[in-house]
Formats: sequence, C-alpha cells, structure tokens
Amino acid sequence: MFGVDIGGTGIKGAPVDLDKGDLSDDRFKVLTPHPATPESVIEGVHEVVSHFGWSGPLGVTFPGVVVDGVTRTAANVDAGWVGLDARKQISERLGLPVVIMNDADAAGVAEMTFGVGRERGGTIMMLTLGTGIGSALFVDGRLVPNTELGHLELHGHDAEKRASAKAREDEELSWEHWAHRLKKYLAHLEMLFSPDLFVLGGGVSRKSEKFLPYINGISAEIVPAELQNNAGIVGAAMAAAKL
Repeated sequence: MFGVDIGGTGIKGAPVDLDKGDLSDDRFKVLTPHPATPESVIEGVHEVVSHFGWSGPLGVTFPGVVVDGVTRTAANVDAGWVGLDARKQISERLGLPVVIMNDADAAGVAEMTFGVGRERGGTIMMLTLGTGIGSALFVDGRLVPNTELGHLELHGHDAEKRASAKAREDEELSWEHWAHRLKKYLAHLEMLFSPDLFVLGGGVSRKSEKFLPYINGISAEIVPAELQNNAGIVGAAMAAAKL
C-alpha cells in the first residue's frame, strides 16, 4: 500500500509494508507550496506518487478536519481547502482510488497498531508536534476522530502557536524553554481528558531526549512515537488498504 502525508512544511510519501508497519522504500518529500492552495498541494501529491510509479489505492493525510473526504478546516494551509471534496479532487487528478483522513488520526492509528499503543487500553492521546499540533484520541483502542486539540486556547493563543515544533524554531527557543511550554499544554490536556498515555510524534520525536527530561508533574506516562515521523504515512496506507 501507499501513503502520503500532507504537512504545513512538506508533502512526503512512500510505499508501506503493512505486515511490518514500516516503509518498504525510502520516503520521498517535496516542500509544501506557499500559498498551499488545493491545486498546488495536489500537484505535490502527484509528484510524490509519480516518483514511485504507484498505480494502486492511495491513502492521504491532511492537516485539518476531514469528514467523508471533505476537508472542513485549514489552519496551516490555504483557506481554499475549507469545504472542498478533497478525496474527489485528488482521485481525479491522479486517476487512483483515494481515501483522505486527518493527519494526526492517521499517525495515531499507526502507533496504536504497530507502535507504543499496541495492546494498550484506557485513554491514549497522540500528539504530532510539527508546523502545528495535531491530536488523535483513543479510548480502549477506538479513535475519536478530528479532535484538533492543537487549537485549544493556551494563555490567550492557539496552543500550537506556543508549543509546536515550529514555534520552538521560529522563536529560537532552547529545548528546555520549549519543554516548559509543552508541559503547560500537556497539563491542560490532562486536566480535560485524564489520559493514561501521551504519545509524542512528529519530527521532534527523534530528539525526545532533548526535551522529555524537562517535562515533569504530569501524571500520565509520556513517550515518543515509535514510528516517529513516518506514522502518518503508515496510517494513510492502512486506510488505503480498506478501499
């Protein structure tokens, strides 16, 4: 199967071995165009898929709410995505059967199947820390879709404007300073949802030793994602396998 992960910074994809829950080839990435209009992003998806010569079912993730293939929000991409039948548009451009889902939900499904969430019950929250903050909430293994908890208000701002990986880079924060912000965000989520486990994904999951030691006072267990930044691709491919 094949998965493509659309992000605010990059569009990446690869074929996936669903027996192992891992990429079966090196992923290929193109930069997300700015402005990230539907037309330009779909061309980026086409470039990624064409790089591998893929001709079967395709799973695609999107950084926003997705309901029945329609993209309902667009926080870190162009507003032209709002209300768009993205599944239809991508399918027609590529000539392939397509399924599209929220990016954090896809990453969470992959982690629950192949990563740290496998065989875990209770309330588990996956957070993808990148250009924004995506969230995927699971209760006894069942997904509560499109939670988008990166947009909770934290100190008068969208939480992702304060605690995303992009915020750390843009403001040139030390890992310790950024971890302090992230801890406040996790404490807020813990107050609201009382999860048993936080799974931290996105690119920074490869560098968890730089910030996790600074996060204390949280009752829930906090671990980096095992699939790291490939989780969205794997989750998208898992969805494509159901077409």
